[in-house]
Amino acid sequence: MTNTSPPPLAPHTIADVERDTGLGKDTLRVWERRYGFPQPQRDSLGERRYTDDDLTRLRHIRRLIDAGHRPGQIVPLSLERLLALSAGTTPSAAGRMQSVGDGPADTSEVHPWLDLLRRQDAAGLRQALVRMINEKGLARSLIEGVAPMNVLVGQSWLEGRLAVHEEHLYTEVVQGTLRHAMVALQPPARPPRVLLTTLPGEQHALGLLMAECFMVLEGCHTIPLGVQTPIPDLVKAVAAAQADVVALSFTAAQNPREVRAALDQLRELLPPGVEVWAGGACPALYKPVRSRTMAPGRGRAFWPLGRLQDIPLAVSRWRAEAGQPA
Repeated sequence: MTNTSPPPLAPHTIADVERDTGLGKDTLRVWERRYGFPQPQRDSLGERRYTDDDLTRLRHIRRLIDAGHRPGQIVPLSLERLLALSAGTTPSAAGRMQSVGDGPADTSEVHPWLDLLRRQDAAGLRQALVRMINEKGLARSLIEGVAPMNVLVGQSWLEGRLAVHEEHLYTEVVQGTLRHAMVALQPPARPPRVLLTTLPGEQHALGLLMAECFMVLEGCHTIPLGVQTPIPDLVKAVAAAQADVVALSFTAAQNPREVRAALDQLRELLPPGVEVWAGGACPALYKPVRSRTMAPGRGRAFWPLGRLQDIPLAVSRWRAEAGQPA
């Protein structure tokens, strides 16, 4: 009688996959039921476990979604077909971690930053970013430095040349440096009062912070709430802060119908005078707005902001319509 050992348990939990890819646990479960992928193993407690191949395939799926593909078109595809699609896909400057971005950018200037990151040289990376801010100013540094670096980090992560902990180190260094720069450069705050957050299921904060930098440079009074604020809590926060604008970010991994439904719900619950600004890589934000997304007597359901450079224009428009000095 031959004793056969059970196959080794897959190494990644669903929480590991969520942290690595940015794909939410609910999204993974829905894809499992709807598209038949992923099909994780189960441990002795019934918890899902994912293989290295599952993780690689999900990384490529995430990249293609960020480039505008629909989940239903790509989630069922084999890794070979995903690689073929990826070969013809140019990553956007929004990147995996950035929710508000610009067009494709030249990454040559920030390639040395990647070497610093691989050496775990957080101080060197911070100094390089501070040097650029001092030389170019905060706005140009975001567009010419941070945005292309996001592309480079995301591509390196996808190709397995950058570990997850290195990506996390990059995010922490950039967030800390940008927050310090905002404090150092912040002009006297005046309207609009802008409350910034993401809705549940959207955990990426770097793009939101980059947008806040642009708003601070425009003299806005910003109120950051972090990420994943439930809509009822968000509505209460708007009232407590007497906010004029709610700024939200959505990555391309978010379900377009759910994004539009959430914006509709938020618009219905907010006072008529509070605007909603929505930015990020989710294609649903930039499609023509159907009449059902317009709340009667409330004007636009939301203002889409596709690029960081759109923020100064949005602030100028708001001030002109509110009778505030430019």
